Amino acid sequence: MAELLVIRHGQASFGAENYDVLSDLGRAQARAAGAWLREMGWEPDRVVTGTLNRQIDTATEMGFAPSREEHAGLNEYDFGSLLDSRFGGEVPDLVKGDRKVHFRTLRETVFAWQKDEIEKPYETWAAFAERVEAARAFAVDTDAKRVLMVSSGGVIGQLTAASLHAPAQHMMNLNLQIKNAAMTRFMFSGSLFSLNEFNATPHYATPDGIKLMSYS
Repeated sequence: MAELLVIRHGQASFGAENYDVLSDLGRAQARAAGAWLREMGWEPDRVVTGTLNRQIDTATEMGFAPSREEHAGLNEYDFGSLLDSRFGGEVPDLVKGDRKVHFRTLRETVFAWQKDEIEKPYETWAAFAERVEAARAFAVDTDAKRVLMVSSGGVIGQLTAASLHAPAQHMMNLNLQIKNAAMTRFMFSGSLFSLNEFNATPHYATPDGIKLMSYS
């Protein structure tokens, strides 16, 4: 059996003009994840990221970027565009700036998106699910025994839900639990693909490390 280890990117820049930038905390989280893997003797044979800066920079901070490949199917769904579609381009300021309101509203919006209740979304739910599956298939189509993937919460939630044959709503329930730079591990061999570990953060399991933990 081979391993697919999926890392969520480090903390990005919530509330900033450009979200797709790792914060200083996000860079520290990525370095901690990379250091822990090396301490455990876990070195990837293959590295795949999406094309987003926060994903690429996470792999770089981890120290595993030189041989990196890209697959756009690992990019996060565009939550800003989904909210714009839901609110007709007039997203309330509270939704933009308050974390609790933002993520509660996002959860409701994704559930509506999954039921095709969002008018003219930038991407349909079906298209998102298909590209995530295409990225998974790309990553495991290899002779490598240890594949490292760097992606985002929604993609990881969908990979996990799909591996368990769970209803679509479980994707978002999982998405909102995933910590920055958390590790989700799958085992694969041929057509077999199964969840082994979800949302693990052993690299935070020290008094100093726990200070690195964040969800958004």
